[in-house]
This record gives sequence, structure tokens and C-alpha cells, in this order.
Amino acid sequence: MPLILGTNSIKDTGYDVDNSLRFNDGSSDYLNRTTTSPNSDRKYTFSCWVKRSSLGKQFIIADYGSSSNFSEFGFNSADKLFAYQQDGGSTAFEVVTNRVFRDLSAWYHILYVFDSAQATDTNRIKFFVNGVEETSMSGTNYPNLNLDTRLNGNGRVYNIGQSGNNGNYFDGYLTEIVGLDNQALDPTSFGEFDSDSNIFKPIDVSGLTFGNNGYYLDFENSGSLGADVSGNGNNFTVNNLTSIDQTTDTCTNNFATLNGAFHKPNHTLANGNLDFANSGATWYYCPATIGASSGKWYCEIKVGTNTENEFGVCDLEYAVAQAVNGFTFLGSGNGSVGYQINNGQIAVESSSTSAFGNSLSVGDILQIALDMDNEYVYFGKNGTWQNSGDPTSGSSGTGGQALPHSGATYTFGVSAKANGQGKCNFGNPFETISSGNSDGNGYGNFEYAVPSSYYSLCTKNLAEYG
Repeated sequence: MPLILGTNSIKDTGYDVDNSLRFNDGSSDYLNRTTTSPNSDRKYTFSCWVKRSSLGKQFIIADYGSSSNFSEFGFNSADKLFAYQQDGGSTAFEVVTNRVFRDLSAWYHILYVFDSAQATDTNRIKFFVNGVEETSMSGTNYPNLNLDTRLNGNGRVYNIGQSGNNGNYFDGYLTEIVGLDNQALDPTSFGEFDSDSNIFKPIDVSGLTFGNNGYYLDFENSGSLGADVSGNGNNFTVNNLTSIDQTTDTCTNNFATLNGAFHKPNHTLANGNLDFANSGATWYYCPATIGASSGKWYCEIKVGTNTENEFGVCDLEYAVAQAVNGFTFLGSGNGSVGYQINNGQIAVESSSTSAFGNSLSVGDILQIALDMDNEYVYFGKNGTWQNSGDPTSGSSGTGGQALPHSGATYTFGVSAKANGQGKCNFGNPFETISSGNSDGNGYGNFEYAVPSSYYSLCTKNLAEYG
């Protein structure tokens, strides 16, 4: 179960990426433009940072001319990175990694380099992930010498986030998208390894030579999400994406989401794994992707239905065990605490319950303040802390619930059944926030004031406090 902890976070990333674009496959989100005459259709580089929200076949970029003429790059049905082109109904090339990409908590840097003028066929297509070349391949049908790539041809309908034939939509977050015409560059043009952690991190790409068809999408203009900032003016048309899809969850500050690795039948995650629903009669439980063993953390969850929902926190050891042994609800097993939405009771380990606060109705917001330094969790409703709680009370834990396990690593979580629904905000909401409150470091966007010394669950905060 992929998770992020303080030990694999970078506080000082040097060059910061401010925004990404969140793609939701359920609403058919994508970008597209028609290409112009290239400097070369035999040499092309594509770079982006990717955070997946679900698994399965998804295209990052594609050109679709017809069912016999198209080119694709993305993840196949086995979650392997692949590039494929068909010309006149025949396969022109197909290159597939052996490695699978199933971490839904992490940002990947992905680099696709096409140079069909290379004498050695294995040099004509290269993939790099997080600065390292992928050399173990399960599919090795490389392009013929001097083959033209459709992705940089003239007059192509170039798509980001779907096949071009209304299918295999990308689901997740993309940022720092760069296309280079007549360039075959290596990862050092796009990133560098952090000297302390050895994590690959982005660098400023604005000075690259982009070429006629080249572009650079940084998603910093919420009113023009398809704007090319390379200077070429190769802007993309925005399809089914709005300003709320501009996010601050990026490769330099990764925010928690719900963990899609816990996906089960009748359990649906959407909108960047911040929107959850369960249509079945069986409970499902889903933790967040980031956990902490120290520090103070805050989130908000908006109630979609006030039937059988429990929101709260859990020991990650418990979370992993549930992934193996079956899914249940918060408060029913070791290390978890759940606030019962329909009656305001608290459930703590083995389903023992007690009166705590008020029930919540549809549209209400449950606030959760997790104090890992003093090992208490506090719950609030629409700006009022329940049980006369004071999240800033420290070791006295005034109005808080003591965590059942000491010295553990905890994360936020949700559990639901019988049409339970909700919307999570770990600091990077997918709905408009009417007020807007950030934490003491200036991160996050919340409906209610973040308690003093509490922070949104993101990697920059985690590196400092977690």
C-alpha cells in the first residue's frame, strides 16, 4: 500500500511548481490542439510530471487520425508505460516497460524521447522515469529508421488526457507538461537529484528551445488552463475542465488524497481521489496517502449523505492489515477512531462507542484535528469543536479523544456503506471554498480556520513537522 511519510519528503525543493491540473476520467477531461508544420517529425521530446488517481489503461498524450492511423503514449491495461503507433492499419512501433506504475500517492517524472534518425533501433525510443532510463522492456518493436512520429506531424489533432477517440481518459494530476519539436533531450534538462534525499525534483524549463510545435503548460492561469507559456502561443483547447481543476497539489508539494489502492467493488473514488461514495451494503474503509508520527494535522470532510458514514483517523499498521484481511469501518478495529456522522458518537477500537457531539447533515463539514505530539484527535462541526474540544490544549487533551495506540503513525480516513458519500479536503479541495483559510505555513485552502500550530497534510509540511 503506497504511502508517504516524513522520511521521503523534501522541504526545500529549490524550484517550486505552483500548480497542476486535475483530470477526472468520469467527466471526460482533456486538452487538445491542432499541430502546425514541425521543424522535424523524426525527433521529439515529451516531459511531464504525473500523479495517478486510478489504475488501468490511460493515455497521457495521443494523436488520432482514424482507426488505422494513430499514436499513443501512456499507461496500458497492466499499468506499464507504453508508446504505440499505427500507420495504415499496421503497427509502426510498440515499446512497453516491464515495470508497472501503481503508486497512487506519488508524483512521477516521465520523459518520452523519440529520435528515429538514430542508427541503433533501441535508441529511437527512450523512456525515463524520475531521472532514470527504463531499460527492461516487455515490448520492443522499435520504429524503423527515419520513421515519422504522428505526435509531432503537421495538422494532427494532438490530445492530452485521452486517446483522441473519446476513450481511455487520464485520471489524476499533470503538471509541467513540455513538448519539444526537433529536440531529443535527457532528464537533466527537466530535473535534478536532491543532494540530501536523492529524490528527483524539477528545475526551471522555461529556457529550453521548444521548436515550431513545442509548448510548455504550467497551469498557472486558472482562466486559461490551456495556455502555452513557451512563447510559441501553441495554446490548447480546454474540454470539460474548469478553474477549480487548477490545484496546488504538485511535484514539489504533494498533498494527501484518499488512497486508491483500497478500491473495492461498489466503492468509487473521483475528482483526484478526494470524492468518495459507496453504493453497496458492505462497509469500505479508505485511508489517506500520507501518514505522520509527529506534528499536528488538519483536514475537513464535507458530508454527502448522513447515513452510515464514519470519518476519522487510524494507525497505519491497522490500515495495512485491513488491506490484507478485509475492509471494515473506522472504530471497528485496532488503532482507529471514527466519528459517526448520523448520531455524533465516537467509535474507538472494537466498535465501543460513546456520546461525543452532534450529528451532521448533508452539506455539513466535519473538521478533524490530529495532534500526534500529544496523541489526541479532535472533531468539529461547521467551525465549532465538539465535546467542548480545544485542539490547542496540548497534553491536557481538552475535549479530545486519546489515540488508542501510542508511538504509532496515523493518517486520516473515511468509511462508508449504504450509499455513504463525502468530499475530502486535505488542503487541496476540488470544490470552491467560500471563505479560504490556509495553515500557518500558507499551505492549504479550508472552509474554517486551521487551529494554531496545525497544518495541512502535504509533503512540505511533513518534511518540517512529521
